[in-house]
Amino acid sequence: FTLAVAIAALVAGAEFLDEAERGDVLLLADDWNARIEEWCVASGSALGAAHGVASHYVRVAPARVMSDPTALRDVVPLKNRDRDPGLPAAEQVSADVLQLVRFGLRRADDPFVRGTVRLVDAVLRAETPSGPVWRRYGGDGYGEHPDGRPYDRTGQGRPWPLLAGERGHYDLVVGGDPAPHLRTMMRASGRLGLIPEQIWDGDPLPKVGLHPGRPSGSAMPLVWAHAEFVKLATSIRAGRPVDRPEAVWLRYAGQRPHPTHAHWAPWMPVATIRRGQSLRVLSDVPTAVRWRVAGRDDAGEATTALAALGLHAADLPTGALRPGDTILVEFVRAGSREHRIEVTEPVSPPG
Repeated sequence: FTLAVAIAALVAGAEFLDEAERGDVLLLADDWNARIEEWCVASGSALGAAHGVASHYVRVAPARVMSDPTALRDVVPLKNRDRDPGLPAAEQVSADVLQLVRFGLRRADDPFVRGTVRLVDAVLRAETPSGPVWRRYGGDGYGEHPDGRPYDRTGQGRPWPLLAGERGHYDLVVGGDPAPHLRTMMRASGRLGLIPEQIWDGDPLPKVGLHPGRPSGSAMPLVWAHAEFVKLATSIRAGRPVDRPEAVWLRYAGQRPHPTHAHWAPWMPVATIRRGQSLRVLSDVPTAVRWRVAGRDDAGEATTALAALGLHAADLPTGALRPGDTILVEFVRAGSREHRIEVTEPVSPPG
């Protein structure tokens, strides 16, 4: 979700910049968009294998995945549990993948999207008297305890009507019928039509006012959920997600881009670029960049220039390098060290 929002914001916001800055920002957005699967798709996870899904998007990826794809094996803590189950990133899934489709970054029929949606339905979908509703993510501890006691820094995550609305937007794009999700949100609402944060999905507990498919003791109304209801109703009438940024759709239309530039920065230490790409080195201060190709005697040096968003950039002519070549980059300043960046073949999208 966060990465989808960041990419969409760069593309939509670029329209407000001058021509030079606009180009810089769009290059960065294209690079991030092309790396979504590199950073956020797990293959061969135990969770996926248990449900026949070979590859899927993860709920959240550790930051170091930018430089090491094995980071998806790192444990991502769940801090709303009495005992953290110690699940690696690759073993956690959420419905956030739907935002890639909603914002126009990926097609609804993209194989990774379809696989993740199947996995989400297998582990997060709850059938309730109000209709199907989804939990946030596996292992979520934010919600009432099974005996109805309120959340007290630990508990059990319950289904969110908001997520039925998000699924409705996906079904609209994929060509399904989103209207049942709108009706589910209505049936899950409380008195006066207020939509709750969560609904109860356990056994009836009338003594504490908990009934399957009805509001739990969570926040109500959840204004975010009401906004989702309004947007879904409006989107059904319009025939498309009305909050999809038009600039993003016009640029990508759900297709992975083929960026001409890859970006490296101390806070974004990517480990690879694709064959044919120029390497843009970013810095928060003016500096010089020294670079060379491993195994060769010649070296180059470039000085950064002011670029978009207050950053300083130097473009290195790496487009002629071949897969297997290693670029060594360092800033010409005290305390700097060399960083290795491998040239790889462009990745073909899944069929």
